[in-house]
Amino acid sequence: MGLALAEAELAAAHDDVPVGAVVVDATGTVIARGHNRREIDQDPLGHAELSALRSAAEATGRWRLDGCTLIVTLEPCAMCAGAAVSSRIERIVYGAFDDKAGAAGSVWDLPRDRASLHHPAVTSRVRAAECARLLREFFAAKR
Repeated sequence: MGLALAEAELAAAHDDVPVGAVVVDATGTVIARGHNRREIDQDPLGHAELSALRSAAEATGRWRLDGCTLIVTLEPCAMCAGAAVSSRIERIVYGAFDDKAGAAGSVWDLPRDRASLHHPAVTSRVRAAECARLLREFFAAKR
């Protein structure tokens, strides 16, 4: 999660919502990193998770990321949770809950929905206070 937090700081440096993500393989080796890039790229799909998943697929040479874990500072939204499920990621680990748009346990729960084609394990609240603090500070500075 420390590496995901460092990625989140990079997003904040680009004046984007500080969300960071990493993908590790079955041995725990980091194979991809990503952070929000919506503002700098003017891309509505520029979420940290999508960037990390895309990079992981490139690194492994396959779209199926079975055996891999997605680690992200904020609970994935519906788009990102859906992408994680579709990529056959084995596990999703996240820090802070997103009580407005979260889709991995709070507002929705796509990974555990019986209609989902794949059901990655989900672990929440890993270093949640640090992840939430980064977001709070970012939005406080905006107001």
